[in-house]
Amino acid sequence: MKLIKLDAIDSTNDFLKALASQEELDNFTVVTAENQIKGKGQMGSKWQSESGKNLIMSALVKGFLFDNEQVFNLSIVVSLAVIETLKSLDISDLSIKWPNDIMSYNKKIGGILIENTLKSDGRIVSVVGLGLNVNQTNFTELPNASSLSVISGRTFDKDVLPFLITEKIEQKIEAWKTNSKVFWDEYFNSLFRKGVPMPFKNLQNQNFMGIIQGVSPVGKIQIMLEDDSVKEFEIKEIQMLY
Repeated sequence: MKLIKLDAIDSTNDFLKALASQEELDNFTVVTAENQIKGKGQMGSKWQSESGKNLIMSALVKGFLFDNEQVFNLSIVVSLAVIETLKSLDISDLSIKWPNDIMSYNKKIGGILIENTLKSDGRIVSVVGLGLNVNQTNFTELPNASSLSVISGRTFDKDVLPFLITEKIEQKIEAWKTNSKVFWDEYFNSLFRKGVPMPFKNLQNQNFMGIIQGVSPVGKIQIMLEDDSVKEFEIKEIQMLY
């Protein structure tokens, strides 16, 4: 793993994408930053992080995705790799809020943003962005957020986390080749609030009750509605109210 450490940057994802377009980088090249000025979340939402306290990283992944219909597979691999790493650090009650927010109890501690580029030769090159709240303790403006430090009551060496997480991603990508079904099962079993009635909001700002049933092969969430029908939703088509 090649590591590029930066002080402040607009976006580690944008930096790594630009670098990868200029030169042939090693697989699993990682960029980290102490401060990210224009951090991004899913569908253009902002990722806020206190400078120097948290993990901000992007990793280059090549040779895993070969079809646009498979892109959600990488979300599964990465989110499970993060969960497994955090379990090894004794972080409790971990789950994945669809599609790939990392939760502890009912608080968000991390978010993943994967951006894929289709090359002229048909290859798909992915930049995996991860923001993980590590040692930040002030979340006054983010009531639904928390951090490893708040949850565990201790301070972490965030500089070792990129190595632990990237190693786990590599291991899971290799293991995916022999038994991908295990990963889908593990992802579903790790889903936040699966199988319990809970409120959602749709694009028309209408609230409705539903039960998470699963996730489709292309990453749409499957929700059973009050009439017992099951409907699939894209990212940002619905908001989970919790």
